Amino acid sequence: MANQFKAQGAEAITPELAMELRQLVFGTSAIPMRAEWTQTPFTFGSPKEEYAYGLRSPRNATRGLLSVVQGFVVKHLLFARKTTRAAAMADPLSPTADMQRDALISALIEILRIIADKDKVVMVLPSPDDECFVDHSALYFHDGVTEKLYIFTLNQNEELEFFIKRHFKVFTEEASPGTLLFLYSAVLTRTMGRVRSDLDSTKVVPLTMSNNEEGSLMIVTLLLTGRATPYIHNGVVNVGDENSYAVPQYGVLNRCAIGLMLWEGESGQSNLVARQPGSRLKTPNYPIWITLCAGHFGVMFNRNPDLLRNYHAESRFDLYYYSCSGREILMTIDNRSYNDQATGMLERQMSTTETTSLSGKPKDDKEEIKEELAVNTPLQKLIHTKWEEAQVRFHAQPSTLSYLFSTQQ
Repeated sequence: MANQFKAQGAEAITPELAMELRQLVFGTSAIPMRAEWTQTPFTFGSPKEEYAYGLRSPRNATRGLLSVVQGFVVKHLLFARKTTRAAAMADPLSPTADMQRDALISALIEILRIIADKDKVVMVLPSPDDECFVDHSALYFHDGVTEKLYIFTLNQNEELEFFIKRHFKVFTEEASPGTLLFLYSAVLTRTMGRVRSDLDSTKVVPLTMSNNEEGSLMIVTLLLTGRATPYIHNGVVNVGDENSYAVPQYGVLNRCAIGLMLWEGESGQSNLVARQPGSRLKTPNYPIWITLCAGHFGVMFNRNPDLLRNYHAESRFDLYYYSCSGREILMTIDNRSYNDQATGMLERQMSTTETTSLSGKPKDDKEEIKEELAVNTPLQKLIHTKWEEAQVRFHAQPSTLSYLFSTQQ
């Protein structure tokens, strides 16, 4: 099998490249990365299950990467041209196994093409014969994957599609390092020199560096925009003061196919303006957003491809929120009735205060909890970063809202 790899033009990874790759992505080659990177594949739920369109994974550092791939899976399922009448009639969010496979392949290909721009795509696969090309040492600690890689250079069209279809199981088999292989492929396609520059040459940080348990924002920007920038504003901003030269910070240079929405929690409010995505991420080409909300990655989307092109369509519409924990929330966004809502809430608050003071009886606990979640849920605060005056109605149990943004899911 290794001979077949070589016949396809693959080259074994060198010790120098393995060490540099680990250092750039994870910060060091002297200790292995967190185990989830070598054990998390791209996996859907069963086509017979609820939310069969969704990738599934435990909560770990691969969630950011998986959420971006999930966004492109949704894009393919909802908005790709259907080739048969049966496919056009089927509910795209209840895909068959074949539809799941096609959507995932299309998602991986599209992301790599965004990163490659017009250059070649570089992909990696582990040696099928379990060969090891890097010696274990004090400078390089084996992780079971990196030191066994073969590297393939492919054109963006037939070669890339054929390659992913042929080796699809390597990325999706149970406990395979599918997410790590795809991350390495993305980095090598961008080239390590460019990724290092994207990360900001004034700082030495690894691609996966993050205070967030579910992954790095730089991985998300690499897959969404083709550049691993930590900056999510539009264009280039020169930052400096009277004591130093202005340094350019390169944000998002083009409008993205899929967007990004961010709410960091109350502790991040002082920096919220600086951290808010620019319009090229907030208003993407398709109504799909990768979300980072109170430390949790997810995907939010609407079924109407013209939602962001039609002012009237944004007056009232539904949004789906999906987490790779396998949970979905449907909500209705209403931008029409902010003034009526505000007046009504004030009147209800005054009425409740008067009623409570007269009767001495507080509201029912369940009702109070439900209202508190509806008003203060992190998901609502995330939505208000884009639709500031929207009324949000959740079609979900309070327990689901609570679970999705807990530390346990």
